[in-house]
Amino acid sequence: MVRPLAEEKKAPQESLLQFPTDYPIKVVGKPSADFRARVHAIFLKHAPDVDPDQVTERLSAQGNFLSVSYVIRATSREQVVALANELIATQGIVMVL
Repeated sequence: MVRPLAEEKKAPQESLLQFPTDYPIKVVGKPSADFRARVHAIFLKHAPDVDPDQVTERLSAQGNFLSVSYVIRATSREQVVALANELIATQGIVMVL
């Protein structure tokens, strides 16, 4: 069972990331007719200015899994957490890195 990312209460000076920043996210799932479209719709909801040139995909050697990698311009930790939580909760997605 995959659990949503926990919200941590940290003072701004304790953050390891400085926003805005380029933030890579990889989504792995079972390939299907609508997998890419569902993943892309979620990314557009949370990062509407996603650059299509910053999106790559790769099919596993046996074709059982498809990974789609995005690099978004993250503006806050809350944005990244909300995006990751929605991806984790989406049917057909096996892993979010």
